Amino acid sequence: MATAPRLLLPDVPSLVAGFGRAVLLTTDGEIEVLDTQAAAKAVRDTAPLLVHAPATARRLGLPDFDAAHDLLELFAFCRPAEPCAPTPRGLALALDLPQPADEESAVALLPDIATHLLQHLADTREAPRNRDAAALAARMGEAGWPWAPSVLAALGDPKAKPDARAYKVWRRLPEWEDNAPPTPAASFPVEPAEARRRLAEILGPGAEQRPQQADYASAAAGAFQPRAYPGAPAVVLAEAGTGTGKTLGYVAPASLWAEKNGAPVWISTFTRNLQRQIDQETARLFPDPEERRRRVVLRKGRENYLCLLNLDDLTAAIPAPHLAVALGLVARWALATRDGDLLGGDFPGWIAELFGPSAVLPLADRRGECIHSACPHYKACFVEHSIRRAKTAEIVVANHALVMVQAALGGGEDGPPLRLVFDEGHHLFDAADSAFSADLSGAEMAEMRRWLLGAEGGRSRARGLRRRLEELIGDRPDLDAQLDAALQAARALPVHGWPSRLGGSTPARPDETPNAGETFLRAVREQVLARTQDSRDAGLYDSECDLFPVAEALPPAAEALARALSRLEEPARALRDRLAARLEEEAEELEVGDRIRIEAACRALERRVLMPCQAWQGMLATIQGDPPEPGMRPTFVDWLSLERRGGADTDAGMHRHHLDPTEPFARAVAAPAHGVLITSATLRDEAEADDDPETAWHEAEARTGASHLPIPAIRAAVPSPFDYASRTRCLVVTDVARENPGQIAAAFQALFMAAGGGGLGLFTAIRRLREIHTRIAGPLEQAGIPLYAQHVDAMDNATLVDVFRAEEHACLLGTDAMRDGVDVPGRALRLLVFDRVPWPRPTILHRERRLHLSGGRPKDYDDRVARHRLRQAFGRLIRRADDKGVFVMLDARCPSRLLHGLPPGVLIRRLGLAQAVAETRAFLAEP
Repeated sequence: MATAPRLLLPDVPSLVAGFGRAVLLTTDGEIEVLDTQAAAKAVRDTAPLLVHAPATARRLGLPDFDAAHDLLELFAFCRPAEPCAPTPRGLALALDLPQPADEESAVALLPDIATHLLQHLADTREAPRNRDAAALAARMGEAGWPWAPSVLAALGDPKAKPDARAYKVWRRLPEWEDNAPPTPAASFPVEPAEARRRLAEILGPGAEQRPQQADYASAAAGAFQPRAYPGAPAVVLAEAGTGTGKTLGYVAPASLWAEKNGAPVWISTFTRNLQRQIDQETARLFPDPEERRRRVVLRKGRENYLCLLNLDDLTAAIPAPHLAVALGLVARWALATRDGDLLGGDFPGWIAELFGPSAVLPLADRRGECIHSACPHYKACFVEHSIRRAKTAEIVVANHALVMVQAALGGGEDGPPLRLVFDEGHHLFDAADSAFSADLSGAEMAEMRRWLLGAEGGRSRARGLRRRLEELIGDRPDLDAQLDAALQAARALPVHGWPSRLGGSTPARPDETPNAGETFLRAVREQVLARTQDSRDAGLYDSECDLFPVAEALPPAAEALARALSRLEEPARALRDRLAARLEEEAEELEVGDRIRIEAACRALERRVLMPCQAWQGMLATIQGDPPEPGMRPTFVDWLSLERRGGADTDAGMHRHHLDPTEPFARAVAAPAHGVLITSATLRDEAEADDDPETAWHEAEARTGASHLPIPAIRAAVPSPFDYASRTRCLVVTDVARENPGQIAAAFQALFMAAGGGGLGLFTAIRRLREIHTRIAGPLEQAGIPLYAQHVDAMDNATLVDVFRAEEHACLLGTDAMRDGVDVPGRALRLLVFDRVPWPRPTILHRERRLHLSGGRPKDYDDRVARHRLRQAFGRLIRRADDKGVFVMLDARCPSRLLHGLPPGVLIRRLGLAQAVAETRAFLAEP
């Protein structure tokens, strides 16, 4: 019988850093409370035991730790692909250990957390995924990983030899297999009564009866009726108040339709949080994990997944020490992950925070360099696994961006879905705006050059088009000549280092003349500066101006760039066409792998070169044409911009957006489908719904594209079951000067303390957020309320939300990204404070839309945007029936008409800060 390994804990102090102070557990077992300067000195020559080294270093005012025993790294090695908020409390929650009440109890818990993790590793050392764990840990130790001796001892192999082959996880990953093409889908309907019965089955016999949820499922079934005419899908607009249970409400008819008709239903979300939440909810439908994995598939773009070839490239040579450790943790995760999703899946987002974005971002195919079947790891590829599983799944959970991009490409790799559910449907306008827009900017042109020409020297590993196509072209002179012509034409695009040349005429090299791309960018910059000089002098880094009237230098620069793009497009199109012709001409000779690669190459040329070139040439033709007639409703909104950071130019370009992006959405996405359900808690404007229900629905149809479809949408609205009148309060503070940072900071501090934490502060400007954080972080920490902030803490948004959810008495400051799609039930979020009214930004694009899409009521258009943002934020407060929350607006100028969009029954009061603080404290103290 094997002897149990002996655990080896590092003999180092433990450290928890607050704001302005730190708590140290010495190796003698003494707990010391120190100021940050003394704490930094105490751990200077040690490798302390801590949680999240970058965040700890920032709080201590240190540039970084030379070495540290970060418990997050140990967690990622011992329990890969498991969720954990990166704080002592978050680790305790993940490991089912007692929750620390304060920093003193947290620092005392750190050695126990290390013991627990190492014991778990020792108990599971015979598990298949730990077969190469000792060799990997030894290799990471060779690169300086301080946890290596402890991990090797727990694995029972303290003298294991380093082996770089342990990084090669693809050797042990399952390979996908192709199946026969799916049979055509049937068209059997889902009746409302059937949807209700399926919902009851999912919920089970002992579930709480929620009539609203059953009514919602019944209404959603309308999107699963047979299509009567081409281009005329069955469309349902369904508004479901928070707490209705809309996810299972639409999963019920969706799963039934998929079973009846042998085709998947695609459920699309706007945020990663909801995508993950829907996936978790389907466990009610398919409790067995293996069955759920087979029937429910998450789909995202390739840029979200671990690319095994990139991992192979990065580990082929000896990586830098910090990369060797980071890649070791990625290798551990790759063996345990469900689907290889690096962004928003089961990959710990804080790994990128610990080691820097360069340790993780290059692992995904973010630049469209996939070589498909030519890749030696093609059969183990996570993306290819998900594509094949999606073809035979019943539910595919995707996102708006992927669905729209694939529709624009004629279906993409997955083919066009027959049935679509758009959750977070209020975001369809913005998602379509992004998907169907075009940017002729320096960054976009330089990215196309890099995709075509590759690294062009330097240390980049970027593969150019020749490297990706060389095996397909072989000895075909006709293909090789077109490739050469396209690559030569690409040299007209901006050269590496182009931002530093925006302000002058210096070419990239002494022997070159300025290329067409850079000449165009300089002309754009000159026009923007000429039209916005006052704004620039006032300190606005980013500037924009109308395209017309065009400055004298812009039309000739546009004409030269258009000619250069034409010289690129022509051979690229010929190359695409001749590659595609091989599929027919050599049908009997081509192997399956070559056929797949040719199809992928044709799609890539279309998406990465031909489509942008076509859009850009249309934009350049507009510059050379006549200006539009004043007062005419445009199809597109065009403008020029200049981006600046730290006083330096970073990008310039021309931008084109559809005036109404729901038109291409309806045409390319909705019309080809047979049924579309668009749902949200906030489809309509609540204030308009009270005053004029028909107008409110009309606006909802306009914002979602339903008004552009031939058959009228079925409308349904199910109210929230929550008692907002008794569980919420809305307070408008009238005596805080919105331009006085000191008063705003004092208000945030007093309100957060009155609530005892659990506060989310939302700002309309990053600068104000940072200033308020600087002023209140220290006093709140001293009161036992940790303060975290977007754009301040060394954590991404998802990690910050995880921390906020785990730390019941913490507070969080954020901007737009924290206003929507954040699900924090319970007391962790009990107070929401806005610094000022979230009016839409006064951009050129917004100006044109409020003028032409407002029905002659531009003021109402602004109000609708602000009301919607306030309602979405308010929806973060109450996520369960027993939640309580206070909503505070610090802007005395907030018009009452904006607050009428809040749920019915919410008590709205205008009062001074002192009274607001007292009322917040009293209301939240009530049971």
